[in-house]
Amino acid sequence: CHPVPKPENRVEVCDLSPCPPRWKVTPAGPCSSSCGLGLAVQLITCVQSHQGKEVLLEEHLCPVAEKPLSSVPCVIRMCSYEWSFSEWTECSTSCGNGIQTRQDFCLNPLTRRHVSPIFCRHFPKAIVVRGCSAGPCPEQVVGMGSHEGLQTVTPAVLVTATTATEARHEDLDLPPSAVPWEQTKASEDVCGKLFLNATGVINMMGVESSDCTVAIGRPLREEITVRVLESSLNCSAGEVVLFSGRMMWRTGCRKLPLSLINSRTNTLIVKQRVLLPGNGVILQYNSRTATKKYYQDCDKQLFGPKGEIVNPVQLPDQRQEAVCRTFINVAPQHRIAVRALYIDLGNESNKTHFNYILVRDVSTMKTMVFHGKQKFLWQSTGSQAEIEFHD
Repeated sequence: CHPVPKPENRVEVCDLSPCPPRWKVTPAGPCSSSCGLGLAVQLITCVQSHQGKEVLLEEHLCPVAEKPLSSVPCVIRMCSYEWSFSEWTECSTSCGNGIQTRQDFCLNPLTRRHVSPIFCRHFPKAIVVRGCSAGPCPEQVVGMGSHEGLQTVTPAVLVTATTATEARHEDLDLPPSAVPWEQTKASEDVCGKLFLNATGVINMMGVESSDCTVAIGRPLREEITVRVLESSLNCSAGEVVLFSGRMMWRTGCRKLPLSLINSRTNTLIVKQRVLLPGNGVILQYNSRTATKKYYQDCDKQLFGPKGEIVNPVQLPDQRQEAVCRTFINVAPQHRIAVRALYIDLGNESNKTHFNYILVRDVSTMKTMVFHGKQKFLWQSTGSQAEIEFHD
């Protein structure tokens, strides 16, 4: 600017009145979903600038109509897994109304291979049961006043599984003859078996199936540990073994031999995926007294093909403080059906809903709640279920 004359420095007093209250938005937190559409929570506060400093105000001092959303949509990446379904089965009846079913699979869209349902557990799934009609049935005479074939039942919730193993269900108080012996040769096809002994060796090497699943079960007061004796998994080809329990989830391929896996609970599922014939793992499992009590005294563990659950388990004059649960585990290839024969959870008109039954499908972690005197038939998608009796 030389040689233009430089003006004198001047300082003028500006408006010192505080700025009007405004909403301040902090950066959004982590996305609620690791893939696909999720929500990120952002902190919204009411602030006011006064003499260059920000002062926190109560929210009612800021304009309510201008308050930003506390949750905003977010997408980290597109999901790499999705639900896939088989074709619908034929109608269950030759005439009249029936049902059709289809099987669901968790699919890796890149490889088009089936993976564990646990990878799809956060994604919505379409229906797997629907009604169908096979046309009118021939006319039949029905006796309206006949009571033939009716039978009374005791108040209970009947639990049945679509399997027929030799294991009894009374909290695993089993004689040796009632427990299926552990398979020690892969040729005996261990896939889909439920092992209930206190210790054993499971040979999953050289099985014919590319996806092989076994389950191990013990009483609630015990926990299961597994040691990998031998492994021939081809990690570069994508072969892997998955250990999942109520308190843990672990997958691996490399450095498996002699590694120790502690389930921290009384049940454990082992899923092995191999691509090359002859590969697999050999496991040795043991049970021991649980180091931490993760269950209530009124909880029950069932393993057998069918049984009855009656709740409450205490006498009427004893108050039930804890939420009693029943854990049901069957062989991995089988499914569970729970039918309510008699329910009385109090008057539905009080709208408090303190008394209810919650049934959880462990494989998908989806829950259903039943109130009042609503009888129901519930079916699982996997081999594990949990029932909670509240109040």
